[in-house]
Amino acid sequence: MTTDSFYASLPRVREFSVLSDPSVFAPLPGGWLLCCTDIVNSTGLVKAGRYKTVNMIGAAVIAAMRNALGGEAFPYVFGGDGASFAVPPRHQATAQRVLGALRSWTEDEYGISLRAAVLPVSAIRAKGLEVQVARYAVSDHADFAMFNGGGLAWAEAQMKAGAFAVAPDPQANPPDLAGLSCRWSNTPARHGIILSVVAQPAPGASPQDFARFAAEVLDLAAELEDSGHPVPEAGPRLQFPPAGLTLEAKASRGRLPLFLRQLYLLGHCAFAALLLISKRPAGAFDPVHYLSMLRAHSDFRKFDDGLKMTLDCTPGISRRIRQHLQQAADAGLVRFGLHEQDAAMVTCIVPSPVQDDHIHFVDGAAGGYTQAAANLAAAFGSGKKTA
Repeated sequence: MTTDSFYASLPRVREFSVLSDPSVFAPLPGGWLLCCTDIVNSTGLVKAGRYKTVNMIGAAVIAAMRNALGGEAFPYVFGGDGASFAVPPRHQATAQRVLGALRSWTEDEYGISLRAAVLPVSAIRAKGLEVQVARYAVSDHADFAMFNGGGLAWAEAQMKAGAFAVAPDPQANPPDLAGLSCRWSNTPARHGIILSVVAQPAPGASPQDFARFAAEVLDLAAELEDSGHPVPEAGPRLQFPPAGLTLEAKASRGRLPLFLRQLYLLGHCAFAALLLISKRPAGAFDPVHYLSMLRAHSDFRKFDDGLKMTLDCTPGISRRIRQHLQQAADAGLVRFGLHEQDAAMVTCIVPSPVQDDHIHFVDGAAGGYTQAAANLAAAFGSGKKTA
């Protein structure tokens, strides 16, 4: 395995529960770089009702890098109010260019400030931490990276403190966000609650102990229908005009006037809605197959230096998950935050609707991971033991 081929050569894990085992993760090669982004004051934006915009910007980071690398596989993770990814040294300049352009673009288009940082893995290891990656295959056509080792969380803290920052680039062309879409309406909870879970190892907790804890939480989630998958088999709802039409138009207009891009997307969405409602194929596009792949390719659970999940949850299982997390927190094993809401949202990257490589990021529709992480910080940052 060469440094450049590290991620492409990783074995694909097919069962999510296996990822609770630290031994399935491999350390990033020396010389690689970790890139982090985060939206400034995302909790305030949640309170202002702009969480769909927050998710759109987080997914835009991934879309821009995927397009900049021409489809080359690289590890990334969506965090709700940002995203992180890793690249080999030969892509350092590309990553910095893309992140600089994104920082200016988010400010210009949405009036939202985006932090960004690029740091060498060697800086993380110098602190006694690690960045380990696994590759979880949700099908033969799509997979998601999982992160472990504590290094990503440290890097994000450094970014928020202003270290390793990538400056905005006001002269840059708009980032290439082809395929980025947020036209689905929110998906109501089918079993009472959309539960956002953020659980991290407490300082000093052993990887093995946290792995056993994570496996126990996954066992609880497995008692839910489809392990709590929040996207129904029929797919998310699509209202007309789509709720995220203007957001998507801003992301894809380039230098076109906004209203022209809105008109184009309105017609495109109307045609797509007719196909999805009729469930009849048109050319190479099969709406039934597309919706099945959308559900399969949705990242409603992940390991991101801890366990994150967006679950369609019954009140009973929600209480049991909270109790289990609290017991583990009292034992000094975890820090956690939860957030309950009544719907989930999906943000998509669809390079082509007739190919099966599209991916979909799932979050709670009323704060989701951002609010759960804020609850974690409020509870454990102040020494309290409840979230």
